[in-house]
Amino acid sequence: MTGLASAFRVLAATAAALLASTAAAPAAGAGAGARPEPKAPEEFVALGSVDPTIIQEMRYPTAHTFMGVPVDGYRRPLCVLTRPAARALHDAQTRLLRRGYSLKVYDCYRPQRAVDHFVRWAKDLDDQTMKGEFYPRVDKTRLFADGYVAEKSGHSRGSTVDLTLVKLPAAPTPPYRPGSPRVPCYAPAAERFPDNSVDMGTGFDCFDTLSHTDDPRVQGTQRAHRQFLKKMLTDAGFVNLAEEWWHYTFTPELFPDTYFDFPVARRSVAGH
Repeated sequence: MTGLASAFRVLAATAAALLASTAAAPAAGAGAGARPEPKAPEEFVALGSVDPTIIQEMRYPTAHTFMGVPVDGYRRPLCVLTRPAARALHDAQTRLLRRGYSLKVYDCYRPQRAVDHFVRWAKDLDDQTMKGEFYPRVDKTRLFADGYVAEKSGHSRGSTVDLTLVKLPAAPTPPYRPGSPRVPCYAPAAERFPDNSVDMGTGFDCFDTLSHTDDPRVQGTQRAHRQFLKKMLTDAGFVNLAEEWWHYTFTPELFPDTYFDFPVARRSVAGH
């Protein structure tokens, strides 16, 4: 138990440092009108209040997205989930820490206004700022037909999370610098955007069939990492989306038919 307790302390410190480093990220969607913002139902919590050791590298409040700008509705780099999903992640994390790994989340609950932002961007065929990294082999006219963008997302129901694995001790991920060279998301790990996670064969949000969890072209260590993540999360009650190795939904969902639009902000879950 001493080793596990030590791992928890190290992960908690790492998570705190990562959150502090991203706290200054631009607040996407800030400047709301006079109407009061909706709040999350009581069944939603901040993941950090359930498990502070899970690393949070929330991408959508930053410019390192497939759109090249922060996403509407993300006021803070904060993972918000339904309480059962957060507890299930805690269970998976506890088992992973014993094996020298940590979970790292990229996205959790996603407000409907963020999904609407994705849709507007996908319809603007002139904006291809991030094509070289996130969708080098996909024509932007195909994003809807190929399923990379849709008008509704399971993330908005609160029990879906995008995540990966980090080998401990966790090194920091270098900050993204807008305007840096675009390297394809499926390039070798040493060439694409540096990430402190294990090599999954592609980066997060890679619009390519190589992102399919069981794509037969992904072999060796990369495939082993995907299968290890899948087993650990399946054992905790999550179901993987076959087209995205990083995408998991806890079942049964508390809100299987509701798409929420409260912002990703601490006040949305204050007191929960």
